[in-house]
Amino acid sequence: MDIGTREPTYTVSEAAQRVGLTTHTLRWYEQEGLVAPVGRDSAGRRRYTADDVNWLLLLTRLRRTGMPVRDMRRYVELARQGDGTLGARRALFEEHRVRVLHRMAELEEDLKVLDFKIDHYRRAELGEFD
Repeated sequence: MDIGTREPTYTVSEAAQRVGLTTHTLRWYEQEGLVAPVGRDSAGRRRYTADDVNWLLLLTRLRRTGMPVRDMRRYVELARQGDGTLGARRALFEEHRVRVLHRMAELEEDLKVLDFKIDHYRRAELGEFD
């Protein structure tokens, strides 16, 4: 698809920077089919729209929260099928939300251990155990 609109667009490196990815990772998302074919300028260079960047932001958040790539692929397939898949998309996100909440609880427990050790070492440095 050729980009011929006046809508602002971004190069691969600009889009990657906006979403916090490397250009290599951004291209990997495309190769994996997680991103719809990106428009191109008259010279054939990729140009990302604001919608493309927003889609990438969603995908990066899903990855950052630990969603497996296979679930991301499933989500993309469902989204491309349209509104008839809203319930399936919601269910996929609800299942992932449960996993995220579980991981957050684990991290809170891990943080308690770190806080305990930090406090222990701080007190030891002050000679409170002599």
